[in-house]
Order: sequence, then structure tokens, then C-alpha cells
Amino acid sequence: MLWPRILFGILTLAVFAGANYFVYRRTVADTIQSAVVRRVMAVLLAMLFLAVPVVRFAWRGQMPPPGITTVVLIGWGVFMYTLMALVIVECVKWLVRRRKKPEAVPENPERRLFLSRVAATGALAVGGGIASYGTWRAFTPPEITEVPIKLLGLPRALDGFTIVQLSDIHVGAIIQERFLDQLVATANSAKPDLLAITGDLVDGSPDAVGRYVARLRNLQSRFGTYFVSGNHDYYAGWEEWSRELEGIDFEVLRNRTVTIGDPSASFDLIGVDDWGSRWQPNGYDLEAAVKGRDLERASVLLCHQPNGLELAAAKKVGLQLSGHTHGGQLFPANLIGRGIWGDRNQGLSVHDGTQLYTSRGCGFVGPPMRVAAPPEVVKIILVAG
Repeated sequence: MLWPRILFGILTLAVFAGANYFVYRRTVADTIQSAVVRRVMAVLLAMLFLAVPVVRFAWRGQMPPPGITTVVLIGWGVFMYTLMALVIVECVKWLVRRRKKPEAVPENPERRLFLSRVAATGALAVGGGIASYGTWRAFTPPEITEVPIKLLGLPRALDGFTIVQLSDIHVGAIIQERFLDQLVATANSAKPDLLAITGDLVDGSPDAVGRYVARLRNLQSRFGTYFVSGNHDYYAGWEEWSRELEGIDFEVLRNRTVTIGDPSASFDLIGVDDWGSRWQPNGYDLEAAVKGRDLERASVLLCHQPNGLELAAAKKVGLQLSGHTHGGQLFPANLIGRGIWGDRNQGLSVHDGTQLYTSRGCGFVGPPMRVAAPPEVVKIILVAG
């Protein structure tokens, strides 16, 4: 229905407008006496507030220039952390007022102005500092996380087999050639036997970002690169992308199982479409993917979202590799993600004998920042069970 979406949009705009006004009051109206400067700053904040929809409208149907997109989204990141710092300041002020004795002498206007300027400067410094660190962390090469995993049924000849997992790269208006070349170098340095990309590769059509994605052809491994879709790949046109990826030698696993190894020593690699597509034709279908599979064989499932672990456990899958959560990407979303996903938000977890590793991902969405959830390339080292 259209009305709920309109109502949600209005409420969202109201919340953001209120936050914008609050930041204006505390950083401009309460600290700057010049009416001209206040008006200029009000216009600049309004421009930041409207920047995202304006950029999207101006380049509708096309990819905005990376420089403009980066500046706008970093501005939103600085705003967000400045807002958080100001909210903390307000909470402290409220606590101080509650503890004041009734007969306390009222503070004079000069002191109030001075304290307001100190609070605003401090909040801006905190917001800018955290945003700067987060931007640096997002664009530096991801760390390699080595995870030994005992896989039941794995032949002794495959003990030490390495799967390098890349997830949530989000190639689009910001993540392009340089980022991808760094990522390829990092992944190749882990010397994988097999590369697995667990979805959310793109935020754009093949025409817009296909030339950047093609750089992933330089990934090197003994058994090749395997791919399953994420929700963002569906948004970008998954049917078209599935054909595009096969054209750069990715093995696209759409609800099917392939054998990795040779007749004397092998395991099953299972891939399913994104969990969110399970109600669509040809969407997520674990039942079809494992049909006829020997449940005693060692198996690894590639599934973008850390959902469906219970279904995987029922099918005796040994290990599921997922992403989607970004580990929260930006504090405090990492704490919120932990509340939503529990121990499936990031790292290793287990359900009924089936292990799950949820990657924090390689790229980002929204502000190009990583705070308290650094990017990672996951190196899974399989250990014979």
C-alpha cells in the first residue's frame, strides 16, 4: 500500500528535520551572536539535510560522481556523530541541573555563552574526529581474520583447505577501482584454495559499475571464485547480474550444490539465493539446493544473510558462511546489531551442530565509515573432523 510508505517518509523527514534543528540550536544559535553568520550556517545545515535527495534527483537513473557522493555522505557521518555528542552533553547538563540546590545563584549570560561554545566546539571535535577515523578505517585494506574450523566428514587429504570469504563489497558510487584493487591484493595474499563471495557485491546496474566489478577477475585461487546473491544484488537487478558475473568466470551458485576436490577427496559447496528472495520465483530454496545430497559428506553453505541456520542444521550442513550485518559498521549500530542478531551478528556461532561464520564485510553502505566494526577478509581453514 502507498499510504504507509508516505507516512513513514513523512515521519522520517520529521525526525531528521528535528535533529537538524537541534544541532543548529546548539552549535549555531546558542554560540554565534552575528545574525548574518547564523543565517549562513542555517543555509549550510539545510543544504546538508537536503543533499542526499537532491543528489539522487539530479543524477536519477545514473551513478552520481564519486567525489560528490563521498563528500555528502561524510558530511552526514560528521553530523551523526556530532548529534550524538550533543545529546550526551544535554544529558550531562540535565543531570547537573537536577543536582543543583534550589538556592544556587543563576549563571550569568557571559558564562552561559562560554559554556555553550565549549560544548559545541567539543561536540564538533568529537564528531569530526570519529568520522575522520571511521573514513580512514573504511578505505584502508581490510584485515585478514583467520578462522580454523573443524568440519565433520572432511577427508584428511583436505585438512588445511582454505576458503577466503569476501562479503558486502558494495561496488557503487564510491567503491570503485582503487578499493577493488586493494581488496584483490589482500585476498590473494591469503593464498586461498577457494574464494567465496557471499553477496551484496553491487549497488548499481551492470552498465553503471560492471567495469569496476570486472577487476575482481584478478582474484586467484586453486578452485576458482564462487558467488551467491545478497539483497542489494537483487535491488540492482539480480537476473542481469547473475549473467554478468558468469561472464567474468564467477561460478554463480543459485540453489545448487557443487563438488570441490577430486574423486578421492572432496566436500560439497552449497549456494542459495538471498534469504529475502524466498517468496519470489527462483528465490532462496535450500531444499532444492541440497536435493539428493549425501548428508554424511562434509559441506559448506554460502548464504548471504545469517538467517535460515535452523534449516541448514536440519539438512546436516557443517558450516554456513554469511555476511549482511556488516557487524554493525558504525557505532552504536554494532551494539544494536548484537541485540537483533545475537551471536550471529559477527564472528563464529553454532546451532545444533551447524557452525556459522558471519563476516563484518569488506565495504560499506551509507557514510563511507567503519567505527567499532572494522572490515575483514575471512580466511577459513578447514580442519578434518
